[in-house]
Amino acid sequence: MAGFTFDVQGMTCGACVGRVERVLSRVEGAGKAEANLARNTATVAGGDATELATALDAAGFAAREDRLTLAVEGMTCASCVGRVERALAALPGVLEARVNLATESADVRFLAGALSVDTLSSTVADLGYVAKSQKSSVTSEEKTDEIAALRRQLLLALILALPVFVLEMGGHIFPPFHHFIAHSIGTQTSWLIQFVLTSLVLVGPGRVFYRRGWASLRHAAPDMNALVMIGTAAAYAFSVVATFAPFLLPSTARAVYFEAAAVIVALILLGRWMEARAKGRTGAAIARLMGLAPKTARVERGGEVVDLSLEDVVVGDTLHLRPGEKLAVDGEVLEGQTYIDESMLTGEPAAVAKGPGDMVTGGTVNGTGALRYRALRVGADTMLSQIIRMVGEAQGARLPVQDLVNKITGWFVPAVLMAAVVTVLVWLILGPSPALTHALVAGVAVLIIACPCAMGLAVPVSIMVGTGRAAELGVLFRRGDALQGLQSVGTLAFDKTGTLTAGRPELTDMILADGFEAGDVLASVAAVEGKSEHPIAQAILRAADARGLEVPAAVDFTSHTGYGIDAQVDGQRVLVGSARFLKREGVEIGDLETTGATLANSGKTPIFAAIDGKAAAVIGVADPIKPGTVEAIEALRAMDLRLVMISGDNEATAKVIAGELGITEVVAEVLPDGKVAALDHLRRDGDKLAFVGDGINDAPALAAAHVGIAIGTGTDVAIEAADVVLMSGDLRGVVAALTVSRATMRNIKQNLFWAFGYNAALVPVAAGVLYPLWGVQLSPMLAAGAMAMSSVFVLTNALRLRWVAGERA
Repeated sequence: MAGFTFDVQGMTCGACVGRVERVLSRVEGAGKAEANLARNTATVAGGDATELATALDAAGFAAREDRLTLAVEGMTCASCVGRVERALAALPGVLEARVNLATESADVRFLAGALSVDTLSSTVADLGYVAKSQKSSVTSEEKTDEIAALRRQLLLALILALPVFVLEMGGHIFPPFHHFIAHSIGTQTSWLIQFVLTSLVLVGPGRVFYRRGWASLRHAAPDMNALVMIGTAAAYAFSVVATFAPFLLPSTARAVYFEAAAVIVALILLGRWMEARAKGRTGAAIARLMGLAPKTARVERGGEVVDLSLEDVVVGDTLHLRPGEKLAVDGEVLEGQTYIDESMLTGEPAAVAKGPGDMVTGGTVNGTGALRYRALRVGADTMLSQIIRMVGEAQGARLPVQDLVNKITGWFVPAVLMAAVVTVLVWLILGPSPALTHALVAGVAVLIIACPCAMGLAVPVSIMVGTGRAAELGVLFRRGDALQGLQSVGTLAFDKTGTLTAGRPELTDMILADGFEAGDVLASVAAVEGKSEHPIAQAILRAADARGLEVPAAVDFTSHTGYGIDAQVDGQRVLVGSARFLKREGVEIGDLETTGATLANSGKTPIFAAIDGKAAAVIGVADPIKPGTVEAIEALRAMDLRLVMISGDNEATAKVIAGELGITEVVAEVLPDGKVAALDHLRRDGDKLAFVGDGINDAPALAAAHVGIAIGTGTDVAIEAADVVLMSGDLRGVVAALTVSRATMRNIKQNLFWAFGYNAALVPVAAGVLYPLWGVQLSPMLAAGAMAMSSVFVLTNALRLRWVAGERA
């Protein structure tokens, strides 16, 4: 049967086949449906893909989806985007098609099995463009070749157009030159030379405008190329008639405009060459990320260490890393000690010590040591590949504002064509003599000056550069629309533990009783705590290790639930626990009790220690505030944001931490499953809210917030639930994310104002509205120059985002 076939999941028997066929055939427009149990496919004669998938889902089956990204060459304006998007969306089985002019790509989501790469590519090719699958997409070398080819076409057009311009316009600039031409080679010979040179321009460098323009007209979807084609063809055809059949024209209208046709092509090629160069720079962030990965790796194979291409490395391989080399893949250290520079991921300048059992990341740089490590994630699964994918998806995203732009540009080119026709008719009826000449000049100027290119580029290039800059600052926008959403956030809520604080307790204070030495007391306490798994015990052990203390052995260890612990250390009985524990054991605490109360009031946990029946010390343990957090909070306050801390701690402790940070609003004693309710309460006035967290219990809140910001050093679950990821735990990344978001949206508004303002102001000027007042009529050549520079302005303005200041996350 005719129609399209796609994959269906969930069919297990003949009854399932019948249900699938009945469900699909009931969808409006679907017609007859046939299901195949052996191949798990369904074939339908028609119907909307989304409705078919929804119907199957409601019946307990699933239409498997697939996704493909095409690199599309030849798109030049927003009209091109609309044409390609509509053509792809109309294919049977397509669920969604999104085309991006800045990335020159088309992202197609379709029912798996319904379409092939060849079908998608040929559909785009029928429109006059070239499409390649993502696996064979345009490389940087091909992009360089494209720019070089444009440069060659531009130079050829300039070489051919310059004599035409001089011959025709030289007399306007320097009047004696006109008489020189008339008395030397003659006006007719001059026109013949111009005809030959202009013809070469149009059939050579200008052929691309005619090929693509004719294709767009054939599909009843005119684009920028169609405007250029009609404008230059009109000027050229009029000039050919004036040259070879002047008797067909009134004597007052016998003039040639070969220079307009030739120079317009040259100027537009100049603009496109400059656009191509600027577009190349917009993708610099991705190029730099891709450049972080080495091309080869040293792998153990067959008892030898050999150099292999990165594509040949598989999970489980053992790799060797020499000093100064980049790690090839993500893995686990098997042997060796070194320091790894992970700044490309975390932004932290200090190298990180690595030894057996530690995880290492592909693309990071080894220090002076050598390692053997086992490959755990390779290819597309490595962290670097995932970062590149996330940045690429964010750069290709379409913000809500883009849909409005696309609607406007959908009717823009037809409106320009109509405006050109009206302009010609008005000049023919009301214009001064020679009316035909004025009508031609005005009509061509209107066609040429209109610039849908700038409209189409205004939003995507800013997104592309902005998200790239964010990646350089250690901020990954997992969803492109988060870029727009973040700039309108009024409230910023933070999880406390692991986000504002380090997430693990550390020893902060140690106040000794008279007659005791700090090193001796800490070593004895660490000996006892070494028998405990409590987080506070680990904090004390880390402190002893950091001070290089030799921790003695502890024997006869006893745990007193709710009170503390005790053991024999070097023949002395050591007690560690609460004040009431020491009192219960008959130890006099004295002034240390007051000191402990002071520590508690400052948000720290007091731990008392006694040795041989005497109070020895009170130790303060707390979850310290992360480095950079105070500076980040100050910067966020300066942005006029409402800052809130959400914590499961008791209110007194939470307010102490908040006070140190300068956060005045605290929601304390929140259970792990109560954070979403806390967010709902905070935004009851309609204020848009962002939430920053790191743990598994933060995932629901990250998903529920308008914008969820995950700490990159946190859990994978939290990162998957978030819209924005900070590659390190430094909260200055939140400042960077907000700075980039605000700057990008401001840049988009500037671009849109320019693109629409340019057309609103200059199309009427090209039509001749200034002529009745000041006798000024815009030359088509000047119109071409203005049009070319309009797109270049938008691109150049977007490139300013590459220098947006911000703290590296």
